[in-house]
Amino acid sequence: MTIPASFIQELIARADVVEIVGRYVQLKKAGANFMGLCPFHGEKSPSFSVSPTKQFYHCFGCGVHGNAIGFLMEHAGMGFVEAVHDLAGQYGLQVPEDDASPAERARAASQRQKQATLSDVLEKAGDAYRKHLRQAPGAIEYLKGRGVSGEVAKQFGIGYAPAGWRALASVFPDYDDPLLAESGLVIVNNEEGQLSESEAKRYDRFRDRVMFPIRNVKGECIGFGGRVLGDEKPKYLNSPETPVFSKGRELYGLYEARSAFRDRGYALVTEGYMDVVALAQLGFPNAVATLGTACTTEHVQKLFRFTESVVFSFDGDAAGRRAARKALDGALPYATDVRSIKFLFLPAEHDPDSFIREHGAEAFARFVAEATPLSRFMLEAAREGCDLTTAEGRAHMTSNVRPLWSAMPDGALKRQLLSEIATLVQLDAPALSDLWASTPGPRKAGGAPAPQRHSEPSGHGGGGGSGSDGDYYPDMPPPQDFEPPRYESDSKPKFQQRKFTKGKRWGGKFEEPIEPLRGRGAPPSRPDVAVRLLLSNMAQWDALSHELHLMLCDLPGSHGALFTWLDSQLHEHGVQPWAALREGMRGLDFEGLAQRLMSVSEAGPVPEGEEEQHMADAAKELNSVLDFMLEELLKRQENEALATVGTDPNALERFRTIQARRLELRKRLRASGTETA
Repeated sequence: MTIPASFIQELIARADVVEIVGRYVQLKKAGANFMGLCPFHGEKSPSFSVSPTKQFYHCFGCGVHGNAIGFLMEHAGMGFVEAVHDLAGQYGLQVPEDDASPAERARAASQRQKQATLSDVLEKAGDAYRKHLRQAPGAIEYLKGRGVSGEVAKQFGIGYAPAGWRALASVFPDYDDPLLAESGLVIVNNEEGQLSESEAKRYDRFRDRVMFPIRNVKGECIGFGGRVLGDEKPKYLNSPETPVFSKGRELYGLYEARSAFRDRGYALVTEGYMDVVALAQLGFPNAVATLGTACTTEHVQKLFRFTESVVFSFDGDAAGRRAARKALDGALPYATDVRSIKFLFLPAEHDPDSFIREHGAEAFARFVAEATPLSRFMLEAAREGCDLTTAEGRAHMTSNVRPLWSAMPDGALKRQLLSEIATLVQLDAPALSDLWASTPGPRKAGGAPAPQRHSEPSGHGGGGGSGSDGDYYPDMPPPQDFEPPRYESDSKPKFQQRKFTKGKRWGGKFEEPIEPLRGRGAPPSRPDVAVRLLLSNMAQWDALSHELHLMLCDLPGSHGALFTWLDSQLHEHGVQPWAALREGMRGLDFEGLAQRLMSVSEAGPVPEGEEEQHMADAAKELNSVLDFMLEELLKRQENEALATVGTDPNALERFRTIQARRLELRKRLRASGTETA
């Protein structure tokens, strides 16, 4: 699906970033802007600024900044397309889909409406379960016995489903409503088609269970997990797959743990609801859990939207090792050089809750720090059952490790592992690479060779592959020969892999810090100043004369291209704020110039009551800069006219006319006191 860039600009221009951010961050007016505690790093005094005029947020502590779409992507962990749809829905806009048929667009709109309706039904049920918990001493006793406080129970929205077969009938008067069955709250038993819809027996899916709401990254209830109070089976019962809930994509506790990922520096993946709740109670609020399924690539992708470090926690028994092996398969495509993936194996007699209660939080934190790195666990998994003292055993390991290694994105880690694998199997790296390049890859169930996810390097771990030039998607394994259209994927924007440095952040993308125009850097040129002032207040462009428009559009290089583009934007879309202009210029040659210059204008808020004076000063500065630029242009035209005096009979007259204009302009500059500017 392709979303037109013009719609992105319109959406950003219409959205109110103060309103969007204010739903998640408590903001207070501070001059022309709003201030609050940064949601992206821990702080005690507010350094997070939101500008209603620029439609931008910026943290002076950690450097994160962006617009309304970027905030939804960063804070809610949405993909770009998801954030656009969410924001458009809030403002009643229909997202145009250029490559979708009318039927497909209608189907997509119907699906979004269905999802919103089901979430409302589930939220209503969750409210009822929480009310029931207050009158359920057995459930309260169970939670207290597990050390869960009222505060943590409230944070996770824990409730209780009564033992009756149709308790939800008191919550939903129309108990036959198909939405109750479609949301997974009610089971409809028609005795395998023997009964009609009206004759089918209906009853609550969850009965006499402690209820754990499952929320998506936006905080909407999409399903439930229920735990029995005793030892009956099944101990845990999840909502079925529905239009809003998929166990293979969702993680319990992700909504509650997002900010803790940043504070703690990593996400801890556990195996059950109570592990997550207990860890939050015991000082580890950065835990999430899979929902009764093995960890999938979609789970890992979702986690890496919020953190660069993931630790998988498993029991140390055989079942825990099998679960870890499946998690390894899901994690390998995301094992880039800048990410940390570890595997924690607790003693067989412990889960995280019991370990912390017996040994303390500090011991558990040390245990996490010393967890097994992905590289070591991958090699351990590959050599399992292989006798490396024999040629057969080494060949067996070579076969085992190849699909694991091939699933990794190209980079220093993958190339180092090639050398380490080669040493273990007593081959050199070039020989191992040649062996894998000359033999068929891993086979799928049907017997056909599985497609290779990446090109494999040749020589000493170097060479080809689509990722060899450093390009990759941070949310998905890099495809081999495919360049996606802009805004088409639901992953984050593509960027150049580089050493991480603290800098600006937008839409999940870390950028190189923008060099401020101060200190030892070169002073800004007059075209630079004009760019900054006109991008800060596009309305000023419309007030300029045609001559000044031509002068600016005819400037050489990126400056002229930027002003030409700005003129076209005014004609097509009208006056837009910088946030919308920034989106429109993404990927264009002058994007870097604009962002570098605009970083200066984002340096600080305008004091309250000084907004009009600030605008007047900016207009005066622009007029002065343009006057000096025009004087320079007139000087060049004078010289050109003089150069043709001998061959052009009108050249002298043209020179005198231009000179008169320039001297008049010089007089005005002298009178305004800006002659030396």
